[in-house]
Amino acid sequence: MSKKSIRQVDLKGKRVFMRVDFNVPLQDGRITDPARIVASLPSINALIKQGAKLILASHLGKPKEAGDPSFSLKPVAQKLSQLLGKEVQFIATPDVVDESVRHAVSKMDEGDVILLENTRFLPGETKNDPETSELFASLADAFVNDAFGTAHRAHASTVGVPTLLPIALSGYLIEKELESFEKVLDNPKRPFVAILGGVKVSDKIKVIENLLPKVDKLLIGGAMAYTFFKAQGRKVGKSLVEDEQLDFARRMMELAKERGVELLLPVDTAGSAVFEDVPPVIVGQEDFPDDFNGMDIGPKTIEIFTDALDGAGSVVWNGPMGVFEMENYAKGTRAIAQKLATLEGDTIVGGGDSAAAIHQLGLEDKMTHVSTGGGASLELLEGKELPGIAILQDMS
Repeated sequence: MSKKSIRQVDLKGKRVFMRVDFNVPLQDGRITDPARIVASLPSINALIKQGAKLILASHLGKPKEAGDPSFSLKPVAQKLSQLLGKEVQFIATPDVVDESVRHAVSKMDEGDVILLENTRFLPGETKNDPETSELFASLADAFVNDAFGTAHRAHASTVGVPTLLPIALSGYLIEKELESFEKVLDNPKRPFVAILGGVKVSDKIKVIENLLPKVDKLLIGGAMAYTFFKAQGRKVGKSLVEDEQLDFARRMMELAKERGVELLLPVDTAGSAVFEDVPPVIVGQEDFPDDFNGMDIGPKTIEIFTDALDGAGSVVWNGPMGVFEMENYAKGTRAIAQKLATLEGDTIVGGGDSAAAIHQLGLEDKMTHVSTGGGASLELLEGKELPGIAILQDMS
């Protein structure tokens, strides 16, 4: 369901508590990838332009104690100031909200920006504790959520605060995420192809169940494929298999046949006797050695999978085709990414390793949408409503 966004409501002069996702990678106190900060800029700039008084909140990592300097958002405030070309006031307090923060908020002019300290310095944040929610809400007149990566978690700053404020809107980033997924899941251009990879079938059970009635083709790679192989009575060597999911795999293959969905599995595999980044051996599925670890789709499968994407109207991709972090076993994942970049249809890439492959190859601009949230996008593909989005105001 569509949610009201900052596009529809004028927030001029209002104190806006905006949940963003600034959970960026840090090394020696330096940000190594500012992509999540950059993704929030359109909403932040729009609210500055409207004349809102902007109070930004984010978590960073999983700090074990309040005030741990290695989990401080100070480097984020500096980077954000640089990107916005204006000062972002940052108050480094382990209490996140104290008298110094209240004072700073009371002195804000229209268009000013304050960044609060790491929300997870407060133990009540992840418990959606009412007192923590009230602490945050006391600063503001309105709530905006633009943190899609945390929208599947019911935390104080994502779900508690909007229950206490009269205005609860989405930012541009969440608006785009919802529109992109709704488009392919509710009214896809055909043929509609889903590509699923990653390690475990159990992680994707609900995704497969939700997508199978909707798609024309389903391509399965990654370690997931070996559970489907074993379900067919084929050899898998030492490859990762979930024995408890064999019945599920059989049911899904049967259901695909009944519904006329083309379900494609690998026909060859790249792997090795050792689970290490060594040059791969390519084997056909019929001559899988007993001591063999399957670690990527093979060259024939790459050809079959990429051909299957020709002319696709809509594609959803979630999960790598192999052990993507090993250079020798990244070929399948990269080939899928490069193929998607050539398609004219709608291409939606879930977060996590699939998105990492797109970013690594610099192909973001060639996709319709690359999601900023791995867990959140997975739950949307499962057909779930995310708590951080469900709480926002509906379009009337």
